[in-house]
Amino acid sequence: MRTPHGSNKRVAGPGPRFGLVAMAFTLLLAGCGGGKKITELQRKEASHLVSEADFAMTLRDYARAEGTLAKAVELCPDTGSYWMNLGLARIRQGNRSGGKNAYQSALHAFEAAAGVNKTEADPWLKQVYVLALLGRAEDSRALLAKAAKQFPANRAVKNFIEQKQLDLMLADPSFKQDAL
Repeated sequence: MRTPHGSNKRVAGPGPRFGLVAMAFTLLLAGCGGGKKITELQRKEASHLVSEADFAMTLRDYARAEGTLAKAVELCPDTGSYWMNLGLARIRQGNRSGGKNAYQSALHAFEAAAGVNKTEADPWLKQVYVLALLGRAEDSRALLAKAAKQFPANRAVKNFIEQKQLDLMLADPSFKQDAL
């Protein structure tokens, strides 16, 4: 039996018949819930894949990074940072349309996170960043203004605005290289 990381060592546990029954049961429950439930094991596997992708990005092996990140977003489509990294790997390979799609998925994931946890400013700031990556600077500025109203006492939002982080980001040559 293959382990989650692809090795062929034998894993103790119930036989294959139990696995099929469990898989059918899981699929049945997933269909009833309206959305995909992401297990802790899937999150750990995705995290491992992202670590692998980070290493590949360091080596500038963008094709390898893209493959592992694609697997990570399959496991955890709700994690915006995984989508952003996938977009970056695609952009660095010259696949601008694939990068755009990944950046848009990141934006949707961060929007959903902001909707779930209405007291956290971080998903808002991440949306500002992704909007800038998508070449939507004015939308990015408008969202930052909304974040300032939504979180008037938040230190991260205040610092982002006071230190003109958006303008610095937009002017940075390395950011321009990764943006659309």
